[in-house]
Amino acid sequence: MFIALSRRLPTPVRMIHHLDRWAPLRLKRQLLEPQLNQLFGEYIAAGEFDLLEGRFISLKLRDLDISITLTLSDDRLQLSQRPGEVQISGDLPTFLQLARQEADADGLFFQRKLLLEGDTELGLGVRNLLDSLEWSMQDSRLGSLALRLEAFLRQRFPSTASSAS
Repeated sequence: MFIALSRRLPTPVRMIHHLDRWAPLRLKRQLLEPQLNQLFGEYIAAGEFDLLEGRFISLKLRDLDISITLTLSDDRLQLSQRPGEVQISGDLPTFLQLARQEADADGLFFQRKLLLEGDTELGLGVRNLLDSLEWSMQDSRLGSLALRLEAFLRQRFPSTASSAS
C-alpha cells in the first residue's frame, strides 16, 4: 500500500515547480523579500546594489523549473513579474556552490553550468557584486532552507544531485 501511494505522490521537484507556478506573487514577496533584504541589507544601505535600481535580473533554477526576477526599488530588493533584462540560469546545486563560494563563477560559466543570457553587462555586474560581498547562506532562513532542500534532494535523488555538482 505504501509503495502504491508513493508512486502517486509527486516528486519534491514537481511539488516545488507546482507551488511556484500557482503561488501568487504577493505570497512569494512575503516569503522571499524579507529574507533577501535581511541577508543583503547592510550592502543595500551602503549602495552596493545600486546597479539594480530600476533594472531587472532573473535567476532560473533549471532543475526545479522555477525562476524569480529581482529589482532594487526604494532601497529594497523586490520580486517582479517583469521579465529580466538578463537571466542567469543553472541547477540548484550549482547556485548553492556559488553561494557557498565553493566554486568560482567564471569556472561555472565556462563549464556551462551557469548560463548568462540578455544584458551581459548587467549580469556580469551582478556576478562581480556577489563575488565581492562577504555573506553566508546561513545568515538567513532562506539560505538555511535552500541548504536543507539540497540535502533532501541529494538523499532522495543521489544520482541527480551528484551529476549537477
